Amino acid sequence: MLRKSCLALLVFLALQAVASAELKLPSLFTDHMVLQRDRMISVWGRADANAGVSVAIAGANATATANQDGDWRLALPPLAAGGPYELTVKTSTGDETKVADVLVGDVWVCSGQSNMAWPVRNSNNAKAEIADSESYPQIRLLTVPRKTQEDQQADFEGQWSVCGPDTVPNFSAVAYFFGRAVHLGEGVPIGLINTSYGGTPAEAWTSHGALEREESLQPLLARWEQAITNYDAKKAESLFANRLTRWREAVKKAKAEGKTPPARPRPPQSPAASAHRPASLYNAMIAPLTKFSIRGAIWYQGESNAGRAYQYRTIFPTMVRDWRRVWGQGNFPFLFVQLANFRQAAPQPGESAWAELREAQSMTLATLPNMAQAVTIDIGDANDIHPRNKQDVGLRLALCAMAGTYGESSVSLSPRFTSFEIQKDKIELRFQHIAGGLQARAGQPLKGFAIAGEDKKFVWANATTDGATVTVSHPEVANPVAVRYGWAENPDCNLVNTAGLPASPFRTDDWPGLTVNSH
Repeated sequence: MLRKSCLALLVFLALQAVASAELKLPSLFTDHMVLQRDRMISVWGRADANAGVSVAIAGANATATANQDGDWRLALPPLAAGGPYELTVKTSTGDETKVADVLVGDVWVCSGQSNMAWPVRNSNNAKAEIADSESYPQIRLLTVPRKTQEDQQADFEGQWSVCGPDTVPNFSAVAYFFGRAVHLGEGVPIGLINTSYGGTPAEAWTSHGALEREESLQPLLARWEQAITNYDAKKAESLFANRLTRWREAVKKAKAEGKTPPARPRPPQSPAASAHRPASLYNAMIAPLTKFSIRGAIWYQGESNAGRAYQYRTIFPTMVRDWRRVWGQGNFPFLFVQLANFRQAAPQPGESAWAELREAQSMTLATLPNMAQAVTIDIGDANDIHPRNKQDVGLRLALCAMAGTYGESSVSLSPRFTSFEIQKDKIELRFQHIAGGLQARAGQPLKGFAIAGEDKKFVWANATTDGATVTVSHPEVANPVAVRYGWAENPDCNLVNTAGLPASPFRTDDWPGLTVNSH
């Protein structure tokens, strides 16, 4: 009898907890936030079960009723850019909360791996950039904590902040420089949501359901499931303990010999918690954002998928379509950074996994609507996968936004190869986005082009331009069939348009490359 009474009491208390849930808004709704202009404004949260909820801002208001679990959601009518305003939320049970200093402008989701996560404080001219940031109080910043989850999350821990010397140093440099350029160009408040995680592949940022629907990705998912099933935690801990013992001995020896001690080994981690696991970052760092109205997304990622570049042809567009589906805002602008130049320049034409990844990125421009690419093959660092010049990366992404999202017809994009024609011993190449014409940077001879015949042996080619096309040839290739440009990790190439923007690497052939069988 006592057991039944206790059980009844626990059930009663649980029901009371649900019935008296505290009014709570997700972390997207904090002081200094930015709401997306000219679009229905979604607001949601928790309240008492079945309570009426009303939300008001800038003369706009809407109501909803919480369900049995206390969840509610409503939509406010669109607002023009402006502010600051106060967002007020009230319930029929007497709860009330206010969000202060709310601006209405454009909200951009900024995601990817380490080059997106790279902070302003570690970028070029950091001291001056940080000091200058106080000039842009209408730029607002929000960072989603790096985290993985097995299941989709509804919220995260974070809060908006005003752009300034106290908040900018640790914020994404690419996101900040992009947002600053757009803010200056459009004159509206800008909200930047940094949700990035270094060293991670695109499949980790894609929902499990979207990956499952792609038949070619089934082996990838199966490998992860097998790794999780086979993981032996006790064995992993035992091996780690042995490594620690050897490490301590190595440290003692290094100190005795006056040498630098080796790095401490990392503790074991279950594949289930890995940031490389498919959908793990989507669940923790994207899913909580998808009810929030946005203008678009910027993306800097690909290094971690370069060894599987052909597979990226499927994973990348799958992720983009997935995000657009869950946000329910149609084909919102998706702007991405093509991989920068890295490693030493190759003396002769050859195959390149990074070139194949760049190609996979560019292919989405033809297969998906409202995509734009920032080309960065001229502003990388041969010796560092994290080039410090994030200003130009952000600016080129902003040019993509100006030209497409904001319809600034005077803004140019990087030249992009469109077609070719074989003319006996020459190949003529055509491009789009040539602005006032094609040219070689700094008036030098064109370089970076390679040409091949049916033997598939590429040699550096002679290339000239008349401003509209590029003609490529080589005296030893009498019957050319293919041309490649910038086809290397760190290509030595110099084709630009009159706006000074570099042409995107490309190839005219479809011959199998290094990663065609890498899955």
